[in-house]
Amino acid sequence: MTDTPDMATPPQENTPQQGPAIRVLSQYIKDLSFENPGATVQDQPNIELGIDVGAAPKQGDEGVFEVTLKLKARAGTQTTALFLLEMDYSGLFQLQGFSQADMEPILLIECPRILFPFARRIIAHISSEGGFPPLRIDPVDFGALYNTQKQRAAAAASEQTPPAEPQA
Repeated sequence: MTDTPDMATPPQENTPQQGPAIRVLSQYIKDLSFENPGATVQDQPNIELGIDVGAAPKQGDEGVFEVTLKLKARAGTQTTALFLLEMDYSGLFQLQGFSQADMEPILLIECPRILFPFARRIIAHISSEGGFPPLRIDPVDFGALYNTQKQRAAAAASEQTPPAEPQA
């Protein structure tokens, strides 16, 4: 038995990664609010959930973007709130090798998809610490959310465009 390396597998080199890449630089809670009015509700409470996504370039860092998930939850009846929870959960992402046309979908679909499980866990923990059962948010289809926002923006733009005046 010898300790010679197997020559069938080539040695791995530290070559730079080729092609597009998404790198998560950091994740953090940017803003968090939990209000517990303390009212007891006898009826089955309704849960209202709102999710929004935003992205902005980080100044001074080429290719680095801050992506923010804005999550709002309200539990209660129409007249009485059990709790109100608002959280902005952000991440810094470095994007390399993507075309300009691909940047917006990457920032508003793929990056939130990476952040969501962590934000979901924090919300479940915070609602539990507030004295309620953990609020477990169902998985979100960020692709569908992105497409809905694009359609709304297109509809709003077409409503604001004045009709063309007839030529004489």
